[in-house]
Amino acid sequence: MHLGRFSRALGLAAAVAVALGACTVTEDQTAPVPAPTVAEGARGGSATVAEVNALSTFNPNTADGNTDVNVKISYATHSGFFYLDNKLSVVRNEKFGTMEKVSDNPLTVKYSIKEGVKWSDDTPVTAADLLLQWAAFSGYYDDAAPDGATGTSYFSYAGDPTGLALTDFPELGADGRSLTLKYARPYTDWETVLGGPGVDIPAHVLARKAGLAGTKEFVELLRSIPRGDAVNPQPANAQLTVMAGLWNTGFDSTSLPADVSLYLSNGPYIVRSVNENQTLTMIRNRDYNWGPEAKLDEITVRYIGDAGAQVQALQAGQADIIAPQASNDTVDQLKALESEGVTVEVGRQLAYDHIDLNYSGPFAEKSVREAFLKTVPRREIVNRILKGLDPDPAPLDSQLFIPGQAPYSESARSNGSSEYQEVDITAARKLLDGATPEVRIMYNKDNPNRVTTFTLIRESAGKAGFQVVDGGLGGSDWGKALGKGGYDAAIFGWSNSGDGGSGVPQVFKSGNDSNFNGFSDPGADELMDELIVTTDPSEQDSLAQQIDRKVWESAYGLPLFQLVGVDAYSKRITGVKYMPNQTGVWWNFWEWSQKLS
Repeated sequence: MHLGRFSRALGLAAAVAVALGACTVTEDQTAPVPAPTVAEGARGGSATVAEVNALSTFNPNTADGNTDVNVKISYATHSGFFYLDNKLSVVRNEKFGTMEKVSDNPLTVKYSIKEGVKWSDDTPVTAADLLLQWAAFSGYYDDAAPDGATGTSYFSYAGDPTGLALTDFPELGADGRSLTLKYARPYTDWETVLGGPGVDIPAHVLARKAGLAGTKEFVELLRSIPRGDAVNPQPANAQLTVMAGLWNTGFDSTSLPADVSLYLSNGPYIVRSVNENQTLTMIRNRDYNWGPEAKLDEITVRYIGDAGAQVQALQAGQADIIAPQASNDTVDQLKALESEGVTVEVGRQLAYDHIDLNYSGPFAEKSVREAFLKTVPRREIVNRILKGLDPDPAPLDSQLFIPGQAPYSESARSNGSSEYQEVDITAARKLLDGATPEVRIMYNKDNPNRVTTFTLIRESAGKAGFQVVDGGLGGSDWGKALGKGGYDAAIFGWSNSGDGGSGVPQVFKSGNDSNFNGFSDPGADELMDELIVTTDPSEQDSLAQQIDRKVWESAYGLPLFQLVGVDAYSKRITGVKYMPNQTGVWWNFWEWSQKLS
């Protein structure tokens, strides 16, 4: 699923404001220095992209770091075996290496990295880097009990480990550049679960920081540690604990680390500078020739949280590409710039906003959750936010599907969403039976749509007796607070990658790091385990519909509406193409070029 957050399966969107920069003036000049003239489609030149969020980590795979801008920066600075195009098709990058399905029974996949692929410190990318990714994504070494009371959970992976957990310890080739995985059962997402779109954390860095001599010792260490067993947990391995701790938090930074090894690149671009909470600049990796080669010499990311400010930056030439939060005002402002050569693209996204209720505190009782959900004015929220943007605005009636997907209508009819079509204050009061629970709702207060949603919910829920407390947080604080307690409900978004089904257990399976509200249903867990090993599309749809029904039956929360996306870019830049998933316009950044001025 890859939903408003961002991982290899699911993604989360925040908003941070930023000051706009000015043109540089040299010591003996009175006018800005013009950008170099570049022939259209030729290599050279630069572009500035506005993003809502500010960088918070160079590892976007962790539960805390899995936000949109972190993933986009990683995507531009790392390379792997594949990427998704804007038709949501897997495109193999065989200049980086090859993925070969060696066998269907048992499912066996061999990854081979081409010679010459290297990190920006000139260290080769090897099978050890793939092994690290496998270790982090599979949960192979974890032996923590479901309640966390015993055992150890090493890597805080944002995605779902269930698929890679079906594999044994990988077989590594003698040349050090190949790794083979053997699965105990078929796995539907085998093509996208490892090695792409980027191999992004270097094993040699973690090995060194854990006191190992190199990647050879790193491989031997991982080989020597047995698979974790929650029934028989063992003392935590000290060196693996150090490496996992660095993987979890050691790459976190809002500025450029003094330690260059914490932001190494093996992709088209290398991060050159970060102006904290304002801009990040990347320059073309001149050694890179193992994938689509970028045309621009430099890309600057400017953090601009406010949609109106993004439009102003585009008009003033302080941004070339923007993707602001869609609203009628924003789209109207952008359409007015089309006469100045601005291109505007509007379309539905593989993303939706929702409100989730924690299975603790005032919402520990299902009846209280049901009462609250009956007060959520979904139709009013949709009309206020989407009217004029979407030709047929309507509340979203599935937690797993969106309109346009074949199973959506059938699932919406049978999943129980009909109980929450309209606000029912009378029914909510009856369920509360005179109680007046205090509930704190967390949301991104810098996001106008989330503010509107919160305000409407607070007003409606108050009529039933709920005392709603404003738990809005700004900047990146709200995203990091998810799953950490201190609130009872959260309004945010999920963004779907459009490939595979691993995003379903990522969010809804018991104990997963992206399962922020503590939903747990053994029956749903069994269905999700079956979903990821089922290859027949009709069976996949049936399983997903059953999971959807169980989520609704639990009074989990409510999907609100499918998001509408808007991209705009100036006449100075060519090669930008709309993408409905969380990668957005970045999906083909290597095709961006500066037009002849």
